[in-house]
Amino acid sequence: MVSSTHHLVQQQLTREQAVPSRKLVKLPPWLEVAKPRLIPLLLATTIGGMALSEGWPLSTPRLVCTLGGGALAAAAAGVLNCLWEQDLDARMKRTSGRALPSGRLSPVSAFIGAISCTLAAATLLVGGVNCLAASLTLLGLCSYVLLYTALLKPRTSQNIVIGGVAGAIPPLVGAAAATGHIGLSGWWLFVLVMVWTPAHFWALAMLLKDDYMSVGIPMLPVVKGLQVTARAITKYGWATVSLSFLGMFALPEGGFLYGILVVPFNARLLQMVHRLDSSPEDLSVAKGLFRWSILYMFGICLLLVLSRLPIAADFDRQSGFLLHQIFAF
Repeated sequence: MVSSTHHLVQQQLTREQAVPSRKLVKLPPWLEVAKPRLIPLLLATTIGGMALSEGWPLSTPRLVCTLGGGALAAAAAGVLNCLWEQDLDARMKRTSGRALPSGRLSPVSAFIGAISCTLAAATLLVGGVNCLAASLTLLGLCSYVLLYTALLKPRTSQNIVIGGVAGAIPPLVGAAAATGHIGLSGWWLFVLVMVWTPAHFWALAMLLKDDYMSVGIPMLPVVKGLQVTARAITKYGWATVSLSFLGMFALPEGGFLYGILVVPFNARLLQMVHRLDSSPEDLSVAKGLFRWSILYMFGICLLLVLSRLPIAADFDRQSGFLLHQIFAF
């Protein structure tokens, strides 16, 4: 009995510590509602979309305007999400201390901030980039607030599968900023992020299962249980790995180097999803997968950028010549 109680305590601690930085870093209310911790990964996938295009590298002003506009739009989406869910947050112990439900920030101030960020993002992107990039950015904002938060999240356990489109739009913004259009390579990264998102999010949802259950949010672990969720994560993990190798062909150059360097990232991801599939009740495994999935997507985007370096193109040519000689022999 003592051992069982100790195990449950450990599980509870793991769930509460899913994102330790939230306890270590206390943000001011106006910044907290903007959800700044989510923005860096969105900007990383934006850069990944740029690196896949023939327009890479971008000029410094265009790069700054694209990333600045994307950050402002993401902040606006975070604020609007907090506004929409403030009553829900007030009912959950984990979120009751947030700026809006706790009264540290007024809804009017938050709404004015969201509108200001949206207008500033549109101005930066239209004036410093192009209308396509601006339109896609605003589409991503609307998808997150209206499609995912308002429509899908409270109604279906597959909310993140469809609603993940909001987080997958930044690569399209990056491609549009670099070339003025979206090519097949940009769509490849869009699909990769879409497929990666459920495994990433459901790992976190497993940790927060009790919170979602307490307010009736039908996340997959709540509706189907941990075992079914772990099985679904494994399927999406394999799909993510399979799609990631197509980056070899999506890159204008440097694809061979990318294909070699992505192997350890994929091996680690598969190792962790299968470990979770074997032990779906072990929340420490879910926590580890959630953290690694973030590093995984950052790593993919970093590999895309590295693959556009001149040394990567040289590596491709030398490897191609070597393979040609081997097959000729």
